[in-house]
Amino acid sequence: MRHQLLHAAVPAPNGRWLVQHRAESPVQLLDGPTAMVDLAAAIQHRIRTTRSRAR
Repeated sequence: MRHQLLHAAVPAPNGRWLVQHRAESPVQLLDGPTAMVDLAAAIQHRIRTTRSRAR
């Protein structure tokens, strides 16, 4: 959220996650904790590759 790569992530009662990348984007449904970890890893990868290019 800090780097504007994710707008919101909310756990649903059934173990899935509701994720929104930007305020105006549609809500995405992730299938569980593994999908949430995969999303976090993808965001970290984008942050690190962006930092490398800026240097």
